[in-house]
Amino acid sequence: MTKNLISMLDVKDNINEIIKHGIALKNKAKNGGKIELLNRKTLGMIFEKSSTRTRASFEAGMTKLGGHAIFLSNTDIQLGRGETIEDTAIVLSRYVDIIMYRSKSHKDMKELAHNATVPVINGLDNKEHPCQVITDLMTIKENKGSLKGLNFVYIGDGGNNMSHSYLLGCAMVGMNVKIVSPKKYWPDKYFIDEAKKFNVKIQITDNIEDSAKNADVIATDTWISMGDESEKEIRMKDFKGYTIDNKIMSQAKNDAIFLHCLPAYYGYEVTKEVAHGPNSVIFDEAENRMWAQMAIILNLLKIN
Repeated sequence: MTKNLISMLDVKDNINEIIKHGIALKNKAKNGGKIELLNRKTLGMIFEKSSTRTRASFEAGMTKLGGHAIFLSNTDIQLGRGETIEDTAIVLSRYVDIIMYRSKSHKDMKELAHNATVPVINGLDNKEHPCQVITDLMTIKENKGSLKGLNFVYIGDGGNNMSHSYLLGCAMVGMNVKIVSPKKYWPDKYFIDEAKKFNVKIQITDNIEDSAKNADVIATDTWISMGDESEKEIRMKDFKGYTIDNKIMSQAKNDAIFLHCLPAYYGYEVTKEVAHGPNSVIFDEAENRMWAQMAIILNLLKIN
């Protein structure tokens, strides 16, 4: 059976191995080592949603590994204009060694993976964003040395793909997770229930007061994800008071780090003072998208 990365749960048994491999690849490459492990391997990238970091990091990563990436946008392929997801998956599997799909729909993501005969990577859908959360865990590992027992606090839209994947990813490596969000934006029950199976502390709250107390890691995401633009005015009102500023950061441990997958909208989910401040690691995090995804690709292709 072809191994895919559609949900964080797909890597629950080897998440630490992937993180370790990503750090090792990064260190080896920066010290002049050879990492061209994907000679003549091709990654097909399907984008239904635009992205700066996802495209650049996957393309650059494949190049560094000695492989090649093909970019396919909505205007380049017939998907959604008559050709079925099933046929697209079957045909692409004849051309490429692995597929990355950035989809509007989790249902479509699962259908493509079901019909592909090569590994499929979820580059983001409306339910999860596993590549980003694996990246963030790698970044936390680099800064903290270990993951188990850390207190992770996410403030913002608790019902989006980042929150869902954080719940699963942080829980599976032994971190305590707190999601701080207005009640109407709380995570899907499924992700809360799955996270609790890892026997860590899971807390979902709308109380922003002292929300970051004893936090080792504080994270957020945009309040208005792609596809939610029509809700902008409502969301601006609903999330008022949930901006991560220096006051909230001061509640956390002195060596706490701040994460944001970018793009950031300063003055909304976070102030620029925090995002560009001494506790922020957002640009290391952005770079690590490439290294973490390289480790993911190698893992799925079973190449060490």
